Amino acid sequence: MESKSTLNIFNRETWAGFGLSATIPICAIGVYIWWTIYHFLPTLSSWAAYSALPLEKGSHLGASVEFFLYDTPKVMMLLFLVVFGVGIIRSFFTPEKTRAFLSGKSEFAGNVLAALLGIVTPFCSCSAVPLFIGFVTAGVPLGVTFSFLIAAPMVNEIALGLLYGLLGWKVAVIYMGTGLFIAIFAGWVIGRLKLENHIEDWVTQTKAADVSMEEEKLTFNDRIIYGWDAVKEIIGRVWIYVILGIAVGAGIHGFVPEGVMASIMGKGSWWSVPLSVVIGVPMYSNAAGIIPVVEALLGKGAALGTVLAFMMSVIALSLPEMVILRKVLKPRLIATFIGVVASGILFVGYLFNMII
Repeated sequence: MESKSTLNIFNRETWAGFGLSATIPICAIGVYIWWTIYHFLPTLSSWAAYSALPLEKGSHLGASVEFFLYDTPKVMMLLFLVVFGVGIIRSFFTPEKTRAFLSGKSEFAGNVLAALLGIVTPFCSCSAVPLFIGFVTAGVPLGVTFSFLIAAPMVNEIALGLLYGLLGWKVAVIYMGTGLFIAIFAGWVIGRLKLENHIEDWVTQTKAADVSMEEEKLTFNDRIIYGWDAVKEIIGRVWIYVILGIAVGAGIHGFVPEGVMASIMGKGSWWSVPLSVVIGVPMYSNAAGIIPVVEALLGKGAALGTVLAFMMSVIALSLPEMVILRKVLKPRLIATFIGVVASGILFVGYLFNMII
């Protein structure tokens, strides 16, 4: 019994015994180990593909396997670091506090604040219905609510962290800027259209629960546990999409000729941006699962604007999320939501295909 308790280092009882002077060195050692492994991933993946496995260097299969063996631990390690770090930040926020903060905010200012809060607030598509109900019944304007619901899954810390780690800070900044623009623009337009009567009646009849704003007293070690819990929850939920996304990316990287992707998703084809949106909407994935595919598409010559449009449509306009939102929205409001967000995505795709 004693040994079992000793092995479980990520519980409050174990960390409660550590002072800050012990916690910081432990975290520093963990970061050093993480960085050392991450630094040697290219060498390890190449050795595994061409020495441990009998694959020929330069072959299609070899390139695909090397991509898969490199990207899988790389993405998982980036996910761990990003989710753990932001999990600690999230310990200072709750959905209830976010809801109370946004209630009563004016248009546009509320849209901007809601989109920014969406980046760091816990959210996934399965939370869409309860969050929507909570926001609306608490008096948050409809347009402001939509700005939050668009930004939270699309411009979240996982998307930004992985884009930075895999494609560099410029792509990450471009994605964040354009994603926030779409969330703010779409929410503002929906707010101006005054479509509150197209929310399902049972939602508007729901009484808002009282929100306790009393701050939970958490120590630094408590926040470490909060970050670890976030890692277990989020990676446990998305790992299968990550593996599938990397497998698709590996296939594209190894077997699809560069000229093919350039002709289908390149700048020269005016229809490439709307086609990427049409293809992306029926798909169901999250940022962690789709970014390896994005990495492979860009590596094969696809245009940045087209790829951004594809990624945004998969995350922000997925068919399963529309089915979930149908529980609280009438068809006209869903159609308006899709139309406004899709217009913003198309604009972003064409804009970046023109200027980059």
